[in-house]
Amino acid sequence: MRIAYLYWMKHDPDRVRTVAPEHAAYWRNLGLPGYAGGPFADRSGGLITFDADSLEQAAGIIAADPLRAGGTAGEFGGEAVDARIAYVLAVIDHATRRIRILGVTPHPTGEWTTQQARNLLMDLGEQADRVKFMIRDRGPNVTAAFDAVLADAGIQTVLCNVQTPRMNAITERWIGGCRRELLDRTLIWNQAHLQRLLRQYQAHHNQRRPHRCLHAAAPLKPLPQPVDLDQYRIRKHARVCGTINEYRLVA
Repeated sequence: MRIAYLYWMKHDPDRVRTVAPEHAAYWRNLGLPGYAGGPFADRSGGLITFDADSLEQAAGIIAADPLRAGGTAGEFGGEAVDARIAYVLAVIDHATRRIRILGVTPHPTGEWTTQQARNLLMDLGEQADRVKFMIRDRGPNVTAAFDAVLADAGIQTVLCNVQTPRMNAITERWIGGCRRELLDRTLIWNQAHLQRLLRQYQAHHNQRRPHRCLHAAAPLKPLPQPVDLDQYRIRKHARVCGTINEYRLVA
């Protein structure tokens, strides 16, 4: 069970200065699996994550934190959150590198994945005729009904071998990038929050992110013509809760 412990320190600099080293040493000496975190650089608070067998065990570990025992942590200290797994179904066009995030659910079933296949065909519209193959893994949640929906549109399903991610390397590369650039750097509060972040990340990937196979163009945006930078200013725009920056020319 993954536990997220969010706390903030009360505005008592002298007390914080005394307790913070004990707090850091306590968590370091526990040696818990999956541990990450500690006080922020300005010692205003932070987020600690670790693995525990149960919420009761996690509550006991947090209660013994010197910040909690000494009353230095604020009212959000000691909140243990049971992490829930959400499953994301996404497809990527090998030719254009365009990503389509079809859906997010905590309980993927055969009926759910089949409906996402229908949604994909509706999204493709007339472009469905140019799709010939669907490469997918052998997950139990993707049933024969999923393949049948695609077959009716003339799309042949190609199954990957067991534990052979290189057979679907383009998708695996996108999954790894999404994890490194977004999911590993963001605390997801609920499914709606995850969906909103993924929509923003999808827009960034399709409209702004350069791809080497496209000669530095984006999937949905051609490479712009060279310009004289002396006549423009570059403005930065934060996207996806500040985890990604985009840059635009401003006259």
